[in-house]
Amino acid sequence: MDATHRPLVVPPRLGLYAEEKRLFRLMQVMLEGLMIHKPEDPIGFLIELLMLDNDDTPRILLLGPPASGKTTLAMWLSKHLSVPWLSQETLLASDWSSLTASAQEFQARKEEIPEDLWAQLLEERLKLPDCLHNGWILEGFPETRDQARSLQAAAIIPRHVVVLYAPDTVLIERNLGKRVDPHTKEVYHTTFDWPPDKALQARLVPTEGSGEMGTARRLLAYHRNYYGTLQSYGSTMKLINADQPCADVLAQVLRHVEAPPPSHAPVSLRILLCGPPGAGKTLQAALLAQKYGIVNVCCGQMIKEEVADGSKLGELMKPYLDNGWPVADNMVLRMLSQRLNQWECHVRGWVLHGFPRDEDQARAMLLADIRPNRVFFLSISADIAVQRLSYRRVDPITGERFHLLLRPASQREVHERLRQHPRDTEEAVRLRVERHQRLSGGLEAFFQGVAPTALLNADQDPQTVFEYIESYLVQPPTISAGP
Repeated sequence: MDATHRPLVVPPRLGLYAEEKRLFRLMQVMLEGLMIHKPEDPIGFLIELLMLDNDDTPRILLLGPPASGKTTLAMWLSKHLSVPWLSQETLLASDWSSLTASAQEFQARKEEIPEDLWAQLLEERLKLPDCLHNGWILEGFPETRDQARSLQAAAIIPRHVVVLYAPDTVLIERNLGKRVDPHTKEVYHTTFDWPPDKALQARLVPTEGSGEMGTARRLLAYHRNYYGTLQSYGSTMKLINADQPCADVLAQVLRHVEAPPPSHAPVSLRILLCGPPGAGKTLQAALLAQKYGIVNVCCGQMIKEEVADGSKLGELMKPYLDNGWPVADNMVLRMLSQRLNQWECHVRGWVLHGFPRDEDQARAMLLADIRPNRVFFLSISADIAVQRLSYRRVDPITGERFHLLLRPASQREVHERLRQHPRDTEEAVRLRVERHQRLSGGLEAFFQGVAPTALLNADQDPQTVFEYIESYLVQPPTISAGP
């Protein structure tokens, strides 16, 4: 930023830097912390928050009815994510806090532990280093709306709330066969997960309240309080059917909790279309630019315009164009950098096609700060490329384009004067496709470490291809500094 000129203009590169470093997300987290905790020393609080660097750590609530598999799932998640596993039982298992004795007294008198005491106990536990730095998984709590409100009042806000569900008949059948290892606390089942070890079988014991009537009473209490909890976490809850194999349930939960958090940060589309000649890159770029208002950047067209304008860069490019040689990479990158680093492209976004053609050009493009956040590879066979390009014709009088198979001229006199571009002969098209396949072999693997990539079959209706591209655009981009 140049402070010597007025008005001050923010360089477009700063927007790309803010997106790569997730500055918007960082500011959002800091503001949320100030609003939730209301610290007396805001600056000191923010410094401590930044030093923790725990914005991406898991904070998961795992809820569900009895026998839905919460304990087993929490144990697996804890091992997989390397985070502490918390539950009402683990919070009361030892005298790690002065509040534990108070809670144990309520439990000894068979009285219900107050919601505020649970919240204070959990708040102290979450302030320990393992939870601060690694995150946490809280299983089976809160069970009521009052408990959920107590957690919210104590500023215990989960990132993900996973709720398991299954028919009551299935849950009762599961609970009747549930057995627990008193040494390891691992859960087994007489039908679905019976251990082969005879010694382990001998020491397994039924869980408390695993009878049919006890399970029915617990299910009734759960259903009575479920909707109160739903009102507290309705917008962030993920419902998962527990009436399926445990491995499938775990995979769905992991997919949910490992997904990047939603962000309201403004992100401009920076789309790169790659593919052989005839794949439809120009058409798809035009459709994207028309629908989303992004800047359509065709590398080949820009080179022709630069030469036609007679600029200094165009004069350097003209000999290459006149002799049919590829324009030098440094000239192309200079031209693209000037265009894509303009304020319009940073605000509206862009779609680029025609460059890069090989891995060396792709690396040079990243070094020039041209970084796409979506990359699409349109794939067609050489025969389809020949069919699409070798049948193209142009009317030399009107300049209108036709295709002998897909869009023939309606009038005979127009058809008779149509001409074929020398580049569209079958031999020329096959040479271009062969050159593309030879040079672009490493592009897909290269861009996989830079941005989300997708390989699309372009041998179908253009509107279908466009719909596939749109389905990938709604996914949040992966921010990467590149290889």
